[in-house]
Amino acid sequence: MTDAGSTATPDPMDAYSAAVIHVAETVLPSVASLRVRTARGEGAGSATVLTVDGFLLTSAHVVENATRTEAAFTDGREVRADVIGRDPLSDLAVLRARDDVPPPVALGDAAALRVGQLVVALGNPLGFAGSVTAGIVSALGRSLPTRAGRVIDELIQTDATLNPGNSGGALADSAGRVVGVNTALAGIGVGLAVPINTTTRQIISTLMSSGRVRRAWLGIAGAQAPLPPPLVEKLGRRSGLRVAQVVTGSPAAQSGLRVGDIVLAVDGQDIATSTGVQQRMVEAVIGRRVELTVWRNGALVDVIAVPRELTDA
Repeated sequence: MTDAGSTATPDPMDAYSAAVIHVAETVLPSVASLRVRTARGEGAGSATVLTVDGFLLTSAHVVENATRTEAAFTDGREVRADVIGRDPLSDLAVLRARDDVPPPVALGDAAALRVGQLVVALGNPLGFAGSVTAGIVSALGRSLPTRAGRVIDELIQTDATLNPGNSGGALADSAGRVVGVNTALAGIGVGLAVPINTTTRQIISTLMSSGRVRRAWLGIAGAQAPLPPPLVEKLGRRSGLRVAQVVTGSPAAQSGLRVGDIVLAVDGQDIATSTGVQQRMVEAVIGRRVELTVWRNGALVDVIAVPRELTDA
């Protein structure tokens, strides 16, 4: 018991619950349940209202090959939605509702997230009046391979459970700002979300205005490899990207890149992984001369390549 004049210590679980309730009440009304029809049948997912004029954000894989998409909200309204654009390499897609939608969510910045921070996963799976699970940021900067052999980068890993149909739904911070788009269940107790950051905001904006994101293609595959001690001492780094394959007829092949080369930099920016190369293959380098610095036969060599547009994501 406590004295009548004493102040009880706040229960941390009360604060935790209050934060989750606040997020649910703020975000969930703007999260839609998606019913997606394709030539092969029906699928389901979630989406989040982006703008007052009806743009919705979801996962690209949720609306792949969609012929008809319907969005239903927790307030009972149901609207048809059209797929405006998909970007499989970020697993983001933008829809446009044909009728009025609830108010848009507030977007946050995943770059400010820290491991251990509270996050809430929100979806609206078919058959449920909204799904809310809470957890923490378990890790940042995770990668997820795609069926096309590319990699979705910089994913947020969380232990907030992702229920079936939650793909495309929102991952929010404790202030109710959407910091990610739930994309995959990576194992028991492990969920992944595409971050909302400067890069993905640009992708979303491009999808809204153009319907697609143009990327460049170089045509190499490889893996991170250690550098020889003299080069480590010279460059102050320990690894680069050893080229394991050069696609015949690709920009890389035409540039003279060879299997066994270790790529150290692209346009003066250090790289050590395939993901690092992929991140630099943006629209701005399509058709432009790009300098690659490689380690070949004990010497530093500069190679000039002209990336082409990636046409098959």
